[in-house]
Amino acid sequence: MASVEKFSFHVPSLEELVGVLQNGLKNNFADVQVSVVDCPDLTKEPYAYPVKGICGKPRIAEVGGVPYLIPLINKKKFMPIVQTKSDHKPAVNGSYFAQINPVDGGCLLEKYSKKYDDFGFALLANLFASEGQPGKVIEVKAKGRTGKHNFVTCMRETLKKHYGDKPIGMGGTFVVQKGKIKVHVMPPEFSSCPLTSDEDVNNWLHFFEIEAPLVCQPVFVSQDPGFDLRLEHTHCFSHHGVGGHYHYDTTPDAVEYLGYFLPAEVLYRIDKPKETHTYGRD
Repeated sequence: MASVEKFSFHVPSLEELVGVLQNGLKNNFADVQVSVVDCPDLTKEPYAYPVKGICGKPRIAEVGGVPYLIPLINKKKFMPIVQTKSDHKPAVNGSYFAQINPVDGGCLLEKYSKKYDDFGFALLANLFASEGQPGKVIEVKAKGRTGKHNFVTCMRETLKKHYGDKPIGMGGTFVVQKGKIKVHVMPPEFSSCPLTSDEDVNNWLHFFEIEAPLVCQPVFVSQDPGFDLRLEHTHCFSHHGVGGHYHYDTTPDAVEYLGYFLPAEVLYRIDKPKETHTYGRD
């Protein structure tokens, strides 16, 4: 059985978070608008999620970790968008996966359910979960990046600076409406040589520059309360065949972000690696 640890996050009001994020983001973007709004219907484009919202008992589950992947793959260990089974509805797997196109070496994005009918994943996952209900959320609009941080890092660093040793976890979804971003996709084969530094990891990964519009699923925690967490992790997909792990925008003057977020109430840390390290987490 995998180990499970539970932690209660500090959960400020949405109104308080609006002010904190507005003040922090304005130092990194030319135009910022943060407000409390009704969550848009996420079953509609461009999201096309299996649920209408991100509200209802929001929590974060971090499963496994990078040490199960590097320095070498641990094959004994197990971009989800999933509605779990309930008394009234069957489970729905709306996930995507990005891989290297064997034909031309480019980025290939596919819908998971078109090739597989299970709900599994391997090695690690950073998940934001909720009841998928409509409700009040934090809307963040940001245009024109003027600072060094990407969209997610800026929010995380803002919360860390303001709340200090009171860890806050957040998740939700955002759209890169304009511009281009840098992503990576893992190679088709795991490395046979130990990867022992960030440089080794970056040389192994495949990087691409992809164009908006892109739909992203971020999970971020302001500060690790002692659970060996990946402080932020964001994947993205599109409806034009590309996706991957979000790093940052490559067109700072042109980029436009629109996101919807909620603070998580609880962290579930599942199957934390017994031996760990700090590289390979960008």
